[in-house]
Amino acid sequence: MSAYEALAGVYDALTTDVGYERRADYLEKLFRRSRIPVHTVLDLACGTGEMTAILTERGYELIAVDASPDMLAQARDKAAGLAGEPPVFLNQSMPTLDLYGTVDAAVCCLDSLNYLTNPRDVQKTFQRLHLFISPGGLLLFDINSPEKLASLDGQVFLDETEDVYCVWRTEYEKRSRICSYWMDIFTRRSGGGWDRSGEEHRQRAYSVEELRTWLMEAGFIRVQTFGDCRMAAPREKEQRIYFSAVRGK
Repeated sequence: MSAYEALAGVYDALTTDVGYERRADYLEKLFRRSRIPVHTVLDLACGTGEMTAILTERGYELIAVDASPDMLAQARDKAAGLAGEPPVFLNQSMPTLDLYGTVDAAVCCLDSLNYLTNPRDVQKTFQRLHLFISPGGLLLFDINSPEKLASLDGQVFLDETEDVYCVWRTEYEKRSRICSYWMDIFTRRSGGGWDRSGEEHRQRAYSVEELRTWLMEAGFIRVQTFGDCRMAAPREKEQRIYFSAVRGK
């Protein structure tokens, strides 16, 4: 089964603790801090479109991009009837991003960049973002830190609701810096009983120094890092790190 085929339909139910509104507040703080006027926003790797929906209802014009047709279908359904300009949805991978024009800002939320396990794909993504963010525009994204991914090695987690039961286990390979997630997802049938499906997801650890170098090589300037939803620099062993960068002119 392809990644997200089973997860897409239950993703929102299993991620109620993400705190999207709080994270949207934080993104807007970074918008204001940059002093860059932001009206059009790219939500790269938008998933089920929760952040897309929130930012749309806050008055921004959104282009939402995701490589998974199943996740994108959930995002389109969620956007139906939203107040504000209807988002544009595109089924594309991050390294092959191809927009019709430029945006004032791009966001890439919830460690989506870690899912690019080939470093060259990260570099290509930054190059494509530089092409489609307006000169002087803003790029914001967050990553799972290397310390967090390494700490997941050998862990087993359980997420459940009344109708969904998800068990996932993790393995971190130090040499490749790859963290693999194996998921068993059980969904309750309407007539009783359960359906089982399985998926594998992989993330790669990237250091702040690597990402800063690749951003600057792609033409971004004023690269800054922050702790998780904080306006201060990351602490030692920070689990989630936010990046802010400006598209050079």
